[in-house]
Amino acid sequence: MEAAPCISHIASLLCEPKRTAMLWALMDGSAKSSEELATLAGLSSASAIAHLSRLTGGGLLRVEARRGKRLFRMAAADVCVAIDALASTTMASAARSTPDVLPPALLAPAPLRRARLCHGHLGGELAAGLYRRMLEAGWIDRYEQRTDVTLVGVRQLAAMGIFTQALGAPLACDCFDWSQQQPHLGGALGAGLLKLFMQSGWISLVNESHALLVTDLGFAEINRLAAL
Repeated sequence: MEAAPCISHIASLLCEPKRTAMLWALMDGSAKSSEELATLAGLSSASAIAHLSRLTGGGLLRVEARRGKRLFRMAAADVCVAIDALASTTMASAARSTPDVLPPALLAPAPLRRARLCHGHLGGELAAGLYRRMLEAGWIDRYEQRTDVTLVGVRQLAAMGIFTQALGAPLACDCFDWSQQQPHLGGALGAGLLKLFMQSGWISLVNESHALLVTDLGFAEINRLAAL
């Protein structure tokens, strides 16, 4: 019998709700003390320290010393990737099990809700708003399970320096946003737009987090795109 990958250790760390609550609070790239995390998770100080020791020992968190205090932060970007994937799967599985009931949106730190990295493209409120405007302005079109870039969209994107014929496949696809409960733009075009925003200095990464830092100019310029 072929050996299966040993993922049970990490799974056992994530299966405890209090530990996932503390990890979730650090998804925005922040560093927090055990006292802060204890309050957020509804734990006593001693219980929080015990859980944090397991998360640190398991390689999911790292400790920083700052002004005599021990602060906890995500150990690396791959931890955020795994937790973000679990959040997406949680929403998707809920939708499959009860297709007639919209599952409640997952609460998340404000920076993650505003703008975050999602599988190489832009996610969050900023991305969902851009998707709606592109749809209303006729830049993209949805047909059953397919998302296409229209001729209007091709011309408008080319004026921005994004040439769709040079992008890979899939060019565009819907990516369901777990914090907004509506789609944002994925695929090669979604990745190309995020690259353009970062090269323009409008968006930058935050530590090991999936949260993205958006400048005031970036918010203004991105919210202007495809505006009717």
